[in-house]
Amino acid sequence: MEKYEKIYRKLQKHLDRQAVGFPATRARSEIKILKHIFSPRDAEIAVCLSYKPEPLEIVFERAGHLFAAPRELAEALDRIHSNGGIESRLKDGRRVYCNVPLVVGMYEMQLDRLTPEFIKDFHDYTGNWKFGIEFLGTDLPQMRTIPISRSIRPEHHAATFDEATTLLQQAEAPFAVLDCICRKKKEMEGAPCKVTDRKESCLAMGGVAQSVLTSGAGREVSRDEALGIIAQNQAEGLVLQPSNTQKADFICSCCGCCCGMLSVHRKLPKPLQFWSSNFQATVQAHACDGCGACARRCQVGAVRVAARRHPAEVDADLCIGCGLCVTACPKGALSLFKKPAERRPPQTREDLYEIIMANKKSGLQKLKLGGKLFIDAIQTGRTGLLKSS
Repeated sequence: MEKYEKIYRKLQKHLDRQAVGFPATRARSEIKILKHIFSPRDAEIAVCLSYKPEPLEIVFERAGHLFAAPRELAEALDRIHSNGGIESRLKDGRRVYCNVPLVVGMYEMQLDRLTPEFIKDFHDYTGNWKFGIEFLGTDLPQMRTIPISRSIRPEHHAATFDEATTLLQQAEAPFAVLDCICRKKKEMEGAPCKVTDRKESCLAMGGVAQSVLTSGAGREVSRDEALGIIAQNQAEGLVLQPSNTQKADFICSCCGCCCGMLSVHRKLPKPLQFWSSNFQATVQAHACDGCGACARRCQVGAVRVAARRHPAEVDADLCIGCGLCVTACPKGALSLFKKPAERRPPQTREDLYEIIMANKKSGLQKLKLGGKLFIDAIQTGRTGLLKSS
């Protein structure tokens, strides 16, 4: 048993050195998560990968001591991929393999492997201060928020990477739809989604869709079907959160009651410091009758009506610019405005991870970030993050 513990600890340290880290905690919940996803043998193999996608022959140079031939390594990598431990996809006609973060990555691929024990370990780990600092402390977030289509007007001059339909039209095939793991997890916990009863709402395309399909985590759909799904997601009031890249790999459609990302937003004292969005909502007070439809539609608590018949108010420190409140208003009193400084995402996910890796924070920088979060929580009174740590 001691030998296996060392193998899993070696993998934890290896993953912690990747673009998005995987820090150790006193409770060792990170080791329990790894044991759920990797066998001891698979853990040894995963240490031979990198966050950079690499072909089999490169991986074999590091893992050759474990296998007699590359074919045996390929079979093992396919098995680990099917368990959601790594990513496998085609790049320039060649199959490549790489490590992936816990979030976004390994966790989302546990759709068919969720257990109450894993959910508990996941909650314990992601609720830990060390994981929070690592996840929030990347130079760029892995996801961003874009407005739903009906809230965008011609005068916004929205960039193509901020339009869901354009993202899907320009994305590379194949396309895959899969269940939302956040919604599935909440249902297993006895708290079904309050926004939709549909399970299939998350879309993947290109390389990520390849990975999803080969692992069996989702099913293939056409481009037109993907466009129909994203239209239905918007109509039901879900927040659009694609990969933080111009070339989209996935588009999550999220609700405030289930989504892990939006739950983090609700706990952060100043969430927009860690969020990527080019829009915010505003209210024309003279046109608002205080019906509260916008507040009920908002998934992050950024819109409120203080009293009946009082005009709605948008908290600029909380609004992520999803546009749901705009489409909910029967009086047309809300609209989006584009922020003065447009945040232009990297072209691809590989570019994103290179930027994150190049700006990976030192231990001292993480301590400073933790201190800032603590001070901000005290000053704003938004202490949810402290209570969950």
